[in-house]
Parts: sequence; structure tokens; C-alpha cells
Amino acid sequence: MAKDKTQVSMTFFDAESGDDQVNPESADTRLRALHAQQRAMQESASGTSLPDRGLMRERHPNREFFLADLFDYAMKDDGASMEAPIFTLSTKPDLSIWTWKSKDGSRSIKVAPSVVGRATQHDKDVLIYVVSQLTEALNRGRGDAKHRVVRFTVYDFLVTTNRGVSGHDYQRLQEAFERLRGTSITTDIKTGGQRVKEGFGIIDRWKIIERSPTDERMIGIEITLSEWLYNAVSAFEVLTIHPDYFRLRKPLARRLYELARKHCGHQASWAIGLDLLREKSGSKSRSKEFRRMVRAIEDDDCLPEYRLTLGEDDKVLFSRRGGARFMASAGVG
Repeated sequence: MAKDKTQVSMTFFDAESGDDQVNPESADTRLRALHAQQRAMQESASGTSLPDRGLMRERHPNREFFLADLFDYAMKDDGASMEAPIFTLSTKPDLSIWTWKSKDGSRSIKVAPSVVGRATQHDKDVLIYVVSQLTEALNRGRGDAKHRVVRFTVYDFLVTTNRGVSGHDYQRLQEAFERLRGTSITTDIKTGGQRVKEGFGIIDRWKIIERSPTDERMIGIEITLSEWLYNAVSAFEVLTIHPDYFRLRKPLARRLYELARKHCGHQASWAIGLDLLREKSGSKSRSKEFRRMVRAIEDDDCLPEYRLTLGEDDKVLFSRRGGARFMASAGVG
């Protein structure tokens, strides 16, 4: 094994989119609350959760790879990209430049796409997977984890992140690599104790290191993380996320889960105004449309670990579900 590579090749390797009708919102709220109560009573009586409309089916229900991974470590998300809305929520190519500044003016970020568009919320699965592998290597004190290069097998990535394994899925992953490499970031957010004011890509480089001899599919991939992201990982500025994150259909649902996970911590709940939530999420929707989308996610009741409630005063409350044992067992922030 080359010493400048982080090898993690274990045998188990691994729209936004509408209009609200204005009337009577209080009646709608009571009706939603009643439905939620009925749902909770049914779950309690049966001892099992009802199917969630906002979740994709589990494509690999007997996924030994994923279970083996979770036995040794939990999926991690880096705190830096959790904090800022780097990834677009759009399901269509997003060619716009995105700028964001924290309310106190101490942190700012500019994200510029390449000609193929800005990296998407679903593209972030690649980073979560790589960050998880790298964090585990660092936890075990492996010397090769002191470098930013990570190798992994494509099939195991697809299985772990609940994706299909057809030729189309392999092609879509290659497109994700191109967006991740082409998306340029300028920021001064501090990671690993260093305040970096410069421009860089989300990943510095990606390379196919092995192809199938029969159909030219990617087998092995090598990715070089940006220094910014690597600083966050090496300083253990990461949080455990629930594996059902990969089953969330909507990009906004994924982003809301991230924000809840980041800000709730060990608290029982976290409240935020709708307009500020729209800003933090990176949504480009108008307030009325964003409210509708949040209502839809509230009705789906699909967020892992958290229940979302949107009040009539436009306050959004994320409250920890009673059975959210994953975080406690993982022992991470």
C-alpha cells in the first residue's frame, strides 16, 4: 500500500418545488395534529412504525455491508458543510452563484458552479461516505489517515447509501464526482482551528483506479478531499447521522435533518423562525412556497430522530423522538 493513500478496502467496504390556499389555517393545524396523534397511537399499539411517505424504500434490506460498517462506526457528517448551505436543493442543474453570510457577519461563503452545475444535496452522500471512512481510520490511529486521499469501491458506496446498482446509477455517480470537483468555494469559516480565506473545490480530485473488464463500469475510485474538509475531519468536527438519512427523498428533508442534528445536539428540542430556517437551508424558494414545502415534510413525518412542527406563528420546532437511541449509542455530540 502506498503510504500517501488512505486505503479503506475492507471486505465489507465500503425540488424544490404550488400555492397555499390561505383559509383557515387553524383548522388545518388541528386536523394535522389529530392525524399525527392517530398515527402515534397506531404506532404505539402495533409496536412498529408506519410507512413514511417521505422515505425511499430500502433497496438493500439485507445489506451486510452497511450493518458491518455501522458495527464499527456510524456515518459522519462534517460540521463545516452542515453549518453552511453549500449544496443546492435543486434537482435540476443549478448554474447560479450562491452567497451566504452569518447574521453576525463573522462567517461567509460563496459557492460557484462549473458548467455542469453546482453540487447537489444528494451528491453530498459521497462526502458523508468518505468522511465516515476517514474518521474511522483516524479513530483507529492509522498512519495513512493523515493524508487527504481515500480509496473505495463504487458498488459498496452504492449499497451503503441505499442507491441502485444499475449502469445508470454508476453513470449518475460519475456526474456527481464532476459536480463535486467543479463546484468552487470561497469561505472564511474556521475548520480545525484554522480560518481559511481562499477558494477551492469541494474535492480536489477524483480518479477511476479500476474498471470492470466486461462493461467498463467503475470499480475503484480515489478521491482527494479539499484541505478545508480534511481539517474539519482531522479535528473531529463531525457528527453522527442516522442511516435513514439516505432514505430521505427530498433534498430539503435531508437539509432540515442536518440542521436539526447540528443544532439540537443533546437538547430535547430546537426552535427557529421559518425565514431564518429558509436562509440556513439554502432554499431559493419564496417564503410562501418554502412554508408549503416544510408543511409537506411535517405531514410526511419522515425525519429520522426528530419530529418537525410548524406553528401558526411560523416558528419551526424540531423535537427529539422518544426512541432516538442511535445518537446515544454512538456516543457522538
